Amino acid sequence: MSVKILWCLFFSLIICGKCNLDNKELLVEIPNGVLRGKDNNGLYYSWESIPYAVPPVGDLRFEAPQPFRQQWQDVFDATKTAPNCMQWDQFRQGENKVRGIEDCLTVSVYKPKVQGKDNYPVMVFIHGGSFMFGGVRIYNPERLMASGKLILVTIAYRLGPLGFLSTEDEAITGNFGLKDQQLALTWIKENIEKFGGDPQKILLTGFSAGGASTHLLMLQSAEKNVAKAAISFSGVALNPWVLHKNVREKAIKVGSLVNCYPMETTQDLKDCLKRQKPEDIVATVKDFHNIGYNPFSVFGPVIEHKQAPQAFLTQHPRDIIKSGNFTQIPWLASQVADEGGYNAAEMLKINPKTGKEFIYEFNEHWPELLPQNIFLDNIREDYQEYAQALKQRYLGDKPFTVQNYMNFSNLFTDVAFKEGILESIQLHSKYSQAPVYGYIYDNPGVTGVGQLLAKRNDVYFGTVHMDDLTLFLSTGNRHLTEDEEIIANKFVDMLIGFIETGKLSFGHCDFVNNSGKISEYIKIMSITKDKCETLEYKM
Repeated sequence: MSVKILWCLFFSLIICGKCNLDNKELLVEIPNGVLRGKDNNGLYYSWESIPYAVPPVGDLRFEAPQPFRQQWQDVFDATKTAPNCMQWDQFRQGENKVRGIEDCLTVSVYKPKVQGKDNYPVMVFIHGGSFMFGGVRIYNPERLMASGKLILVTIAYRLGPLGFLSTEDEAITGNFGLKDQQLALTWIKENIEKFGGDPQKILLTGFSAGGASTHLLMLQSAEKNVAKAAISFSGVALNPWVLHKNVREKAIKVGSLVNCYPMETTQDLKDCLKRQKPEDIVATVKDFHNIGYNPFSVFGPVIEHKQAPQAFLTQHPRDIIKSGNFTQIPWLASQVADEGGYNAAEMLKINPKTGKEFIYEFNEHWPELLPQNIFLDNIREDYQEYAQALKQRYLGDKPFTVQNYMNFSNLFTDVAFKEGILESIQLHSKYSQAPVYGYIYDNPGVTGVGQLLAKRNDVYFGTVHMDDLTLFLSTGNRHLTEDEEIIANKFVDMLIGFIETGKLSFGHCDFVNNSGKISEYIKIMSITKDKCETLEYKM
């Protein structure tokens, strides 16, 4: 134990007036100084809101993150929950949906309370939210900590226009949120041993936009890798809502909405935006929506200009996979049966202007609304004709109604999620030397994102976005059934086994490795309430 920690421990004992034997476990020294964590009801320790980057404010807005090098003179209080990065939050009530702060680049570490144990495997989690909203605050690590077998680290990163605005040149390069994640991973690799974690056993995971981020981080060159294996839950780089095109116009529109227009150059625009209130920049998100929070991903990853400084992505992910020049680690890409419940369920809310559900708007404005809301222009150039073909495929000549909502949801599931996930698994199977796995989970939760978005319980939503993730990273609105408790424990064991061995099993079912198999079929694990089995998908 270092002299600095001994002194901090002595000082804390004087302040509290008694000897707490756990104090030494709560004090951790990293290069910046000493952190003080907290004991969470005797179940696990946590160190939250640890800065990994210089605050991206003022002149550092719209710039790549800089490592946090400041030295603390006093003990850093790591007992406070990590703040959300500033965002236009889909789930915030009221007209003003701005929440969070701009100075938000932190990591949080959660460690089981097992005396004397060291060298834990480490699970890193990147939250979802369409690159637009979300945060680590909503996830409860208790179930993972109850296993006593791994450390969890969560990452906060810039979102929405503050994280992903781009002028498609060297001025505002974009991908700042992804660059945040990359720097955070470097911090974890360099510091996790201080918390009792094994830097050689890092499992990189993410959900939805976090799953796509995980995939994009894997597609970086091998020398940038910090992980032993990776899991993309319900999101990959090839989903149509991930990679954005023609984004300079969006940047100009944001500028005009906050009185930064006209500007002679994109550098002038950048300089002006740096002087604006971050809340005003984030509030422009509402001006890009048509129905509710749709399109759900307005700002996101881009292919950066070849001359962009500190570029994260300069090629299309599909081309990177085909080149084979990416991090070769075991990878699992997953989905649930009815992913499209996000964001299709929001169309079941009542339009106050008409007194009818928003889904009926699509019957009148299908060629305009569908391409925008599931990003068809990222799939096909003839996106309006494609939209008409999709309507015929999923409903024929009938109109969309509340009664056939699941047809609408199925369309969202396939186009926005399933097709990109299966294509990613297939491509990695051809071009990756490391194991490639997939699963589909089908066991509807009692409550979930569908009910939350639609604000109703009289419609069947199926197994919706998050219904698997919240089995082991619970949220406030998720209560597990007896069957789900059993499934949740199997998921936790699956995660730990993947970190330790790079192989995957769920209960008694072993996943099939698709890598290196020249076949028109890929094999995916099907997980339901009653069984697990391998399914074949023809590509």
